[in-house]
Amino acid sequence: MATTAPTMKSARTKRVPMSALRKSSLAAGLFYIISFVSIPTLALYGSAKKSGYILGPGPDTPVLVGSLLELIVGLAGIGSAVALFPVIKRQNEAVALGFVASRTLEAATIFAGVVSLLSLVSLRQAGVGPDALVTGQLLAAQYTKTFLVGQALIPAVNGLLLGYLMYRSRLVPRALPVIGLIGAPILIASVIAKYFGVYDEVSVWSALAALPIAVWEFSLGVYLTVKGFKSCAITREITAEAASRESRVSHS
Repeated sequence: MATTAPTMKSARTKRVPMSALRKSSLAAGLFYIISFVSIPTLALYGSAKKSGYILGPGPDTPVLVGSLLELIVGLAGIGSAVALFPVIKRQNEAVALGFVASRTLEAATIFAGVVSLLSLVSLRQAGVGPDALVTGQLLAAQYTKTFLVGQALIPAVNGLLLGYLMYRSRLVPRALPVIGLIGAPILIASVIAKYFGVYDEVSVWSALAALPIAVWEFSLGVYLTVKGFKSCAITREITAEAASRESRVSHS
């Protein structure tokens, strides 16, 4: 009896190792959730987008904090694509690779916009004076247009690519990718409208058009973090391959 109790206790407390599938879903889900940390930039960048920011008083901390948050978002976007790729490539490798490329391009445009704002802050801190007013306005405008491409158009492309892969593969409940597939054309139409000056980036119409893609990405992040991938042909195939490898190792 003295030797049985510790053995039973150790068996009960032994932790089951997390599978590769669960690690992928957890990493992708967390990266998607992290990508929403840049929401405060709508307020943090308020002063920087004003025409006289480069000459005005006040701290630069809000812009610096917002820039840091956007850098995190760009890296999280790449991380989510890399985490999902080994799984979604089994549905369609070409489309999955396109998704990774699109997420990387999104990050690149985010970084380009951040560089514009950091350059604006540097000029302001240098006290360049009224002679740099036009340059400051140009940098602010460059950020706005970069945002239009990097954080409006490309997320719509991401929604189409990943929405298609998730819908066909059934890795998540089909209701989730349907939101992305519906929201992507709406967001693209909104980008076109803003491109031709129908309405501004900061407007009710712009927010409504971006809402479905935001819901899709946040819901996907929460689902992958909490639930993981659903059982489907792809997950069964990956699980069978992992079991086969373990069997070969144990018999070697």
